[in-house]
Amino acid sequence: MKLLVITPQEAGQRFDRFLEKYMNQAPKSFFYKMMRKKNITLNGKKAEGKERLAAGDEIRLFLADETIEKFQGNRKGQEEVVSLVKLDIVFEDENVLVVNKPQGMLSQKAQKFDVSLAEYITEYLMTPREQEESVFRPGVCNRLDRNTTGLVVAGKTVAGLQCFNCLFKERKLQKYYLCLVKGKLTEKAEIHGYLVKDEEHNTVTVSAVQAEGGAEIVTAYAPFGHTVWKGQDYTLLKVHLITGKPHQIRAHLKSIGYPIVGDTKYGEKRIGYLFKREFDVRYQLLHAWKICLNKAAYLPEKYYGTIWTAPLPEQFQKVLKAIGIRLPLEEKE
Repeated sequence: MKLLVITPQEAGQRFDRFLEKYMNQAPKSFFYKMMRKKNITLNGKKAEGKERLAAGDEIRLFLADETIEKFQGNRKGQEEVVSLVKLDIVFEDENVLVVNKPQGMLSQKAQKFDVSLAEYITEYLMTPREQEESVFRPGVCNRLDRNTTGLVVAGKTVAGLQCFNCLFKERKLQKYYLCLVKGKLTEKAEIHGYLVKDEEHNTVTVSAVQAEGGAEIVTAYAPFGHTVWKGQDYTLLKVHLITGKPHQIRAHLKSIGYPIVGDTKYGEKRIGYLFKREFDVRYQLLHAWKICLNKAAYLPEKYYGTIWTAPLPEQFQKVLKAIGIRLPLEEKE
């Protein structure tokens, strides 16, 4: 017999989902059969699988060790061992961790052997023993492109993950970015379009009219500063990402003639070469700057009105100062 005790981090998920993670090689029918026969029990009683787990709940597996190991496969052997990096933590409590992601780091794995922010967060929050014994892993609730910097929200518990995943999915919060674009913009605006993704080349295109397979996107922006440098206009924009699609800000701004400086995929090559030579800029100057929380039925009241901000990376700040955009930035209504 094996006894499992639910931790606060694992609480809030369905019993059957927990079992599926713990023995991820077993068919679902196996769990329901074992529960009917009381070979798997919850708090000493017969269970159906739809029960919500609470911290301290006891799960007993009246199964042979060989059976458990067989259905776990190499789950524990697959855990990545990563070097602990110092996370730039913006906010942390018992439910959520907010991190200022650096340039060059994936938010989540793209391939099996990638090491991403998700793995670094797991290393920060869980000991090796906890990682081995628990089926729960902290997870990021929003994703940024590898070379986009700024705010990433992670759930530290099942309840935290569920809550903040819903907030992002249902757009019950506001996400603001800062970016430097080529060109002069003097008025705030809200632009609409349709985005189509090319999965093979990991690129997107944006059009002003409905396109086959296109997803409707909405992006709002307001100028935050303007300068003329080496005979060219540049504008620092505050962007409100109203919908959230892959590469949306980068492709949408390019589609209206204002590409982001340093963007190797959607930017202007001549401008990219100039900023690389002058400032060693090798990635898009796009930063997930601010998240504002609203009221939501499932959001704990203590978060109402919360605002998280992440300072601009040092290199981004140096570029702005060098080309004549004054810091610190001041919000303008």
